[in-house]
Amino acid sequence: MYVILGATGHIGSAVVAKLVGDGANVVAVTRSNEKARRCRDAGAGAAVLDIADVAGLRELFRKAKRALLINPTADVSGETDLAERKSVDHIIAALEGSELERVVAESTYGAQPCKQCGDLGVLFEFEKRLQAQAIPTTIIRGAYYFSNWDASLRTARHDGILYSMFPADFVLPMVAPADIGAIAADLLSSEQPRLGIHYVEGPARYCANDVAKAFSVSLGKSVNVVVVPPDRWEEAFRKLGFSEQAAASYARMTRLTLNGPELPERPLRGRKSLQLYVEDLVRRNPRAD
Repeated sequence: MYVILGATGHIGSAVVAKLVGDGANVVAVTRSNEKARRCRDAGAGAAVLDIADVAGLRELFRKAKRALLINPTADVSGETDLAERKSVDHIIAALEGSELERVVAESTYGAQPCKQCGDLGVLFEFEKRLQAQAIPTTIIRGAYYFSNWDASLRTARHDGILYSMFPADFVLPMVAPADIGAIAADLLSSEQPRLGIHYVEGPARYCANDVAKAFSVSLGKSVNVVVVPPDRWEEAFRKLGFSEQAAASYARMTRLTLNGPELPERPLRGRKSLQLYVEDLVRRNPRAD
């Protein structure tokens, strides 16, 4: 049996779909009864469980063979770094005594030791704590998600503008979350473990200008990049509902991404291009109001 944390998100749902399609016994973990029902309708088992329920999560792990570990994203209106570190604590505690055969964990490009820098610091700590425990661990460092641009559809469609905190020509590894899910499912189900850190990105690297071009083609109108300067990043995040702490943390994460570590030469690559992703996004959302 496979246990999938974050089973109803972009990546987890792709893992569940791939494993169920392969005939595997899968239990999707969610906090929502409605989402659990949809998972069951799709052929998976479901456990309605909060990550903070360490005893319940450990008991579920004890029934399983392997697990996908996705640390849930915290509500940006609160103390995101604190909340996400607490959920890491819960997952690590639940692994103790579980006797899982293997785990695969989702991390991110640029993960590094740092404080108040969002996922870059929290997921680096998650990696290190997983590597220090006894269960064999595979870590996926995923590139910048295409889905991070989903919210840009409204301004692209109505105003012909794509706002970016990155310079318009700054090239960044990006990937479709579903491609990460497909690779995660393969790593999770493979007979031979592929331990250590694996980088995953799409078929090419892109910049904000490329994203604007993809929206232009898909919408049939001109879309241009407007770059938000660094001294306005925190303000921009706060306008989106981020707390003061979360805005500062995400702004620092953006700065570290711009000055990031050397990129891998041979990452695992997904198949979906940025253009196809944006075309699908526009098709699924005929009106973005």
